[in-house]
Amino acid sequence: VREEKGKDFPFQRLSDNTLRISGIRNKSLVLTYDVMTTRQFVANSYVDNEHAHIVPASTFFYIDGFLHLSVNVEIVTTPWNTVATGLEPREKPNQFTAENFDIFYNCPILIGNLEALPSFKVNGIEHRFIGYKLGTFDKIDFIEKLKKMTEAAVAVIGDIPFKQYSYIAIGPGRGGIEHLNNTTVSFDGNSLNNIASMNSMMNFLAHEYFHHYNVKRIRPFELGPFDYEKGSKTNLLWVSEGLSVYYEYLIVKRAGLVDEHTLQGDLEGNINAYESSPGRFYQSLTQASYNTWKDGPFGTQGEEPGKSISYYDKGPIVGLFLDFAIRHATQSEKSLDDVMQLLYWKYYKAKGRGFTDAEFEQTCEEVAGSSLAQLFEYVYTTRELDYARYLNFAGLKMEELPNQDDDKKQKRKFALRRIENPDALQRAILKSWLGEK
Repeated sequence: VREEKGKDFPFQRLSDNTLRISGIRNKSLVLTYDVMTTRQFVANSYVDNEHAHIVPASTFFYIDGFLHLSVNVEIVTTPWNTVATGLEPREKPNQFTAENFDIFYNCPILIGNLEALPSFKVNGIEHRFIGYKLGTFDKIDFIEKLKKMTEAAVAVIGDIPFKQYSYIAIGPGRGGIEHLNNTTVSFDGNSLNNIASMNSMMNFLAHEYFHHYNVKRIRPFELGPFDYEKGSKTNLLWVSEGLSVYYEYLIVKRAGLVDEHTLQGDLEGNINAYESSPGRFYQSLTQASYNTWKDGPFGTQGEEPGKSISYYDKGPIVGLFLDFAIRHATQSEKSLDDVMQLLYWKYYKAKGRGFTDAEFEQTCEEVAGSSLAQLFEYVYTTRELDYARYLNFAGLKMEELPNQDDDKKQKRKFALRRIENPDALQRAILKSWLGEK
């Protein structure tokens, strides 16, 4: 820590990431420090001789009690030609600004000899895809599909709350994280050489894009203001993540990128994973959400992984049940879309805050016009899921597949099927759910 003229200034280290600096009234200080950048992952800063991926939340200090201050960032020197970030550009190249630290920490910075694909507009708002070592693939076809997917995602809520959006590809195999006006995603275009891999990528990008609504704005009460020191626990990650999984499937289907069989296959993956998990007898969705720091998001990192579940699997199943229950209760007039829209406009737009567990359930019941207490037992307890009841609302059923290998140790597998002779309401719900006119 130095004064502007270069003189060292005393400080105390209170913890691994906290410094106390006294006696600095009317003085400007310069902090110089190193950041370890050895792990390539979307949540970590990483620098090598070809590019730099900078995660502000793990890189830059803030002043305790002053997260509301504006931030200016200047990238002084780089051997590469492009900077990709969701930060607002300033007058000069490689200078950026954010109105406060929360927004600053929501804007990773990727630097390198990056490639930008043709941008596109949705409702007049520019969306761009830019990244590091994108690979060789049909980029025109990819952007056409990405635009359709983005349009379908925007249609769920109907509002775009930013001036520009950036899909920022940081390289292969490093995860994905959502932000307010951008997402950083692992991406390897060389793998997009078949329909299955392209569908999987569109699911992934739909999930991260829909997160700018569901969790960044439609958010649990505990997830903002953030506690950057201790982290923030919530019972509602099954909504933030589980329902985002559910919507990624719906979005790519509504965009016309996949068929009914693919949509059902995606949901079957979650059903089979959940029904094969012994943790379903021990851990509820709210417990899985709250214990994610201990058990991991997939329920595999705790001391007893056999007694935990993944909200990525049970969450979309309960989302499907909620959607069908609302459609059934309203004679196919309303759906889970109406719940997400109401949460967005009521809590994010009007009240500027997140919602509580009770408020989420109340919103679902308000849209349905009836009690959903029995369904929410699947959220708060380990009660076995009644697939027959809720799938039947849309004229569907779950069918157990025969054991092909005659192996008694093989896990049971299930598939979704249409029932025979559905009634008018069942046909209407299924047709609406599939996005068919």
